[in-house]
Amino acid sequence: MPLPKAELHLHIEGTLEPELAFELAARNGVRLPYGDTGELGKAYEFEDLQSFLHLYYELMAVLRTEQDFTDLANAYLARAAAQGVRHAEIFFDPQAHTKRGVGLGTVVEGLWRALGSSEANHGISTRLIMCFLRDDSAESAMETLRAAEPYLDRITGVGLDSAEVGHPPVKFREVYEEAARLGLRRVAHAGEEGPPAYITEALDVLGVERVDHGLRCMEDPALVERLVRERMPLTLCPLSNVRLRTVDTLADHPLPAMLDAGLMCTVNSDDPAYFGGYAGDNFDAVRSALGLDRERLRELARNSFLASFLEDDEELRARYLAEVEGYEFR
Repeated sequence: MPLPKAELHLHIEGTLEPELAFELAARNGVRLPYGDTGELGKAYEFEDLQSFLHLYYELMAVLRTEQDFTDLANAYLARAAAQGVRHAEIFFDPQAHTKRGVGLGTVVEGLWRALGSSEANHGISTRLIMCFLRDDSAESAMETLRAAEPYLDRITGVGLDSAEVGHPPVKFREVYEEAARLGLRRVAHAGEEGPPAYITEALDVLGVERVDHGLRCMEDPALVERLVRERMPLTLCPLSNVRLRTVDTLADHPLPAMLDAGLMCTVNSDDPAYFGGYAGDNFDAVRSALGLDRERLRELARNSFLASFLEDDEELRARYLAEVEGYEFR
């Protein structure tokens, strides 16, 4: 049995495996520019974040109906459960779908068919986080937030993703102020390819409660001190960092130094179909490449539940934490 863990940085669109992509393409009459799964697999060699995003958005064309989103979410949940995920806070990108004619209701209702029964079917509690595309306009983000209001009983929070450089958090100040007014939790990608200043801006301007990625904080000692002092969770994605060349090799990853500094780090999979591994695979990879001992792995798992948006169910959080403390490594 794998170490129990929560996954806090997972883009549901990034769980689209080649086999499912071709299955949905056939179902919906979508022609993919790849002959088979093998040819598609060769496209998964990325030079940087932008080269990944090109393929990521290209494959989204197969997602058309509520059933497509239900099948996508159930496929992820089954894989996550097998790797020890007990709680998942799942990102989705509504603008990437609405701009190609797929309604927000189709996306949310389709995902919720899977998420609403995920505890019973997969043993995983879930939360849904709606992300804004930072390389789109703030006006589009605000329109998306307004359109989501009928679904806020199923949406826990908002996030900010896609191409980071050149799109600072301050661009979305008013959108995040409105999200806070609506009672939504707030997270944002910052400090992956963007500078440490983006992390500070996400904290001070957007009022985020978690920083997604954040690994470039290590370039700013004063920022590290602040993150430690505020116990600000960072949702790191090690295999993603290697595939997108944010770090050269996994052995170069700053995770051990970040833990030694007292940062509240978590380990997640980001876009596992594209980056070579789900949550458990990321834990196994850092254990092997970085020599993390059992207590460090337990710390990462503990942090994942402490950083989860489970304030509405502290009893469930306590149960998950007890599972972590009682886990016996083999």
